[in-house]
Amino acid sequence: MNEAMTAEQVRDYIATNEIQYIKVGVFDVDGVLRGKYMHRDKFLSSLKKGFGFCDVVLGWDSNDQLYDKSTFTGWHTAYPDAAVRLIPETARPLPFEENTLLMLGEFEGTAEFVCPRGILRKVLDRAQGLGYNVKSSFEFEFFLFEETPHSVREKGYADLKSITPGFFGYSMLRSSVHSDFYHDLLNMCTEMRFPLEGLHTETGPGVLEAAIQVSDGLESADRAALFKTFTKVLAQKRDWMATFMAKWSMDWPGQSGHIHISLQDDKGNAVFHDESKAGNMSDEMRWFVGGQQALMPELLSMIACTVNSYTRLVPGFWAPTTATWGVDNRTCALRVFEGGPDSQRVEYRVAAADVNPYIALAASVGSGLWGIENKIEPSEPVVGNAYEKKFPKKMALPETLYEAAGRLRQSKAAIDLFGKDFVEHYAQSREWEEREYRKSVTNWEMDRYFEII
Repeated sequence: MNEAMTAEQVRDYIATNEIQYIKVGVFDVDGVLRGKYMHRDKFLSSLKKGFGFCDVVLGWDSNDQLYDKSTFTGWHTAYPDAAVRLIPETARPLPFEENTLLMLGEFEGTAEFVCPRGILRKVLDRAQGLGYNVKSSFEFEFFLFEETPHSVREKGYADLKSITPGFFGYSMLRSSVHSDFYHDLLNMCTEMRFPLEGLHTETGPGVLEAAIQVSDGLESADRAALFKTFTKVLAQKRDWMATFMAKWSMDWPGQSGHIHISLQDDKGNAVFHDESKAGNMSDEMRWFVGGQQALMPELLSMIACTVNSYTRLVPGFWAPTTATWGVDNRTCALRVFEGGPDSQRVEYRVAAADVNPYIALAASVGSGLWGIENKIEPSEPVVGNAYEKKFPKKMALPETLYEAAGRLRQSKAAIDLFGKDFVEHYAQSREWEEREYRKSVTNWEMDRYFEII
């Protein structure tokens, strides 16, 4: 099963291997995979006709708490079933479960307008309408701990033990000592059809970076979302835990989730490459970057999607703080790779590891397409350290999730790209997330105020 299958091939595979149960799942607004086991008879029927899935998964947060201001679903609609279509080309074996298959679904009908995968497909359809095919890939940094779901809660998420101490970026020592885990991860990714281009230690205790191989836009988001889910599964099966938080500790840099994007025409030719232009950037690439830069402040909540995301976006911690771009400049929000036709691309560096890959890719590609459509010119590229330079106020990024959600609500471009229903539903979900955070009393507040105030 190294290649995508048709519905008929899936049926033949199930029959040949006498598979009795299939896992089906959908990714929610927070990028959490929600699903269940389905008997083969029910599955084969659903493969043909679809099935109903309670739409509460589009009406609650990552902690299963119900949104209080959702108009799409809620107590006022009585949480009915929403129609889901199964997607044969997403079928994958589950290496941890003998003779079991995994297949993703996608909401349709009215729920399609707020479905993360559906929103990305809408943007990619727009690209095709303009004559472009999107190629993309994700790279994630994640920390690994010698902890379990029980132990982290018992410790109150304090004094966690990472799998290794110290810095040790690109360490052959660390990767050799834990080579069994590295190979288990590499093999799982290959078997589940999201193979890695590279895997290495980053700078920090127990932090790794994985780069997923490039693929077509929708497939690349499937790969990224599944990679995050099943890396956690693999870690927990050996009594470890992996976290993809944007920043889990004030003592260490945040965890990136950079997105690499290029365009091809309908003949497979590179759209972004033009040797006659500065930086080898074609007009289309320049406008694409211009659109990404112009809309980044408006669409940031689709990229920096959690309260925690904004703790990473501070100067000096390898994360951008303004909507800047440069050629091979890692201090910028957008990094242009100057290369040949096959390597010319833009890296959307403002993204962290906590992204919902479908929504983040929709935002990063959609804004670029908007730039091409409107021939948006970017600013002059940044040379040197972007953290030390001053930029116009319009390039400043929102500093909180609540502010970012408000900018999204007001964005005419967002409504054009993603639809009013999605913008309204997504913005209220991010505002809810911030309000939930404001109810909490943090350790920082206790340390600062408990005795002295």
